[in-house]
Amino acid sequence: MSLRDRVVRGWNAFMNKDPTYFPDIGSSYGYRPDRLRLTRGSERSITTAVYNRIAMDCAAIDIKHIKVDDQERYEQTIYSSLNQCFSIQANIDQTGRSLVQDIVLSMFNEGVVAVVPVDTDIKPAENRFDVFTLRTGKIVQWYPYNVKINLYNEDTGRHEEIILPKEMVSIIENPFFAVVNEPNSTAQRLIRKLALLDTIDEKNGSGKLDLIIQLPYLIKTPARKQQAENRRKDIETQLSSSSLGIAYTDGTERITQLNHPIENQLWNQIDGLKRMLYSQLTITEEI
Repeated sequence: MSLRDRVVRGWNAFMNKDPTYFPDIGSSYGYRPDRLRLTRGSERSITTAVYNRIAMDCAAIDIKHIKVDDQERYEQTIYSSLNQCFSIQANIDQTGRSLVQDIVLSMFNEGVVAVVPVDTDIKPAENRFDVFTLRTGKIVQWYPYNVKINLYNEDTGRHEEIILPKEMVSIIENPFFAVVNEPNSTAQRLIRKLALLDTIDEKNGSGKLDLIIQLPYLIKTPARKQQAENRRKDIETQLSSSSLGIAYTDGTERITQLNHPIENQLWNQIDGLKRMLYSQLTITEEI
């Protein structure tokens, strides 16, 4: 292209805007509304790394639309719109590899996932249709011959629930459903143990001292209780007002601290469940 053609036909993203204001370009968000959000505590546990690694390995596998012979042997690759969905662009937001990763990650999170052909070309006479875009949806309700799916609508920018026949939707179930998604499975027990560990860590890191003050007199009358309450507030004031957190007590008073480090028993249980999950998913800790 000559210099004159480049000047005449050139376009810059920050220039030549016509119109300069778009009156209606749809809903806007501070994050991608179509991105998967992990649930059931998986987003805060080791299972996220395991699911994501498996999803990345699955996305690295090439999925092609092919033609086979009478013996189910590979004959040729069909360069159709479906093949482009898995190799180039699945929809306006995802590439083919991102779609497969989204499918696998959603499958591990929900236990079952629906892959919905959104834009198609119905050809009743030929008993087939071309698929132009694909998206991952969450099945929220099951019917005998249909499913209700929570699906992202790129035209409105919102998640919407639609009912589609099962024969029009690819329903993929997690092969590790009994290990990952069952309520008492190894993965769910591991998630609950990690959530319990997080709760204990937050409690120990909240700044509470958990002290018991033994005063040199009996606390049975209202006057003694009020005196003990004043003494407790006095020690709190000393600790909070001191830059080093130092307070003084009487020689006849005894202070017992209940705040002790977490025992290793909980972490040993978590480590055992983690190793069990790795073995049941047929992966190693190095992976």
